[in-house]
Amino acid sequence: MSYIIETHDLSKVYNPDTTPVYAVNGVNLRVEEGEFTALVGPSGSGKTTLLNLVGGLDYPTHGDVQISGVDITRMSENKLIDFRLHHIGFVFQAYNLIPVLTASENVEFVMLMQRIPKREREQRARQLLGEVGLNDKLHNRPSELSGGQQQRVAVARALASKPRFILADEPTANLDSKSTENLLEIMAKLNREDKMTFIFSTHDQRVIDKARRVITLVDGKIVSDTKQ
Repeated sequence: MSYIIETHDLSKVYNPDTTPVYAVNGVNLRVEEGEFTALVGPSGSGKTTLLNLVGGLDYPTHGDVQISGVDITRMSENKLIDFRLHHIGFVFQAYNLIPVLTASENVEFVMLMQRIPKREREQRARQLLGEVGLNDKLHNRPSELSGGQQQRVAVARALASKPRFILADEPTANLDSKSTENLLEIMAKLNREDKMTFIFSTHDQRVIDKARRVITLVDGKIVSDTKQ
């Protein structure tokens, strides 16, 4: 069986020469295409660090990460940036939208870096913002949007590059109950209908309840891995 994500003995160690701290400790993980997976565990358990390693935002101390059979831990920084741009979508707790750009321009920005023609960028941005229920907010800047609306723009932006999978780090942490429910339904629909693979780090029980696979981390190690 081929996996979209594989890690082998993956570790991230801080202060290795003095007092080693294992943020991620020997993680072996396999994720199939179309999974809807939650990473859970107490603060400091390694959830965000693991997402950053899988997403190529950080380099491991030991082990490797393979995306569709490609070892991203051996890539140069420039090649890794290009790989992330074309293969991985990110949704962050703090939204990370560009304040001076409109919702549509924020979604287009990734495609601009991919050198996609202007008309195609604009059409895809409209389509994606429509899919997340923001047809009427195309020209609004982040300051003119609610937290839930900003996070939906972030999801549309993550989808703009047509990634192999999306990594979402505590995506509901700053949202109220209604916004959380709307966001989860959008992502569940994308997973169900488009087979988009999602991996979340979360403390939110509502996200955990929606997940079909729950991986628990403690002290950087996987202590349980269950499907539900």
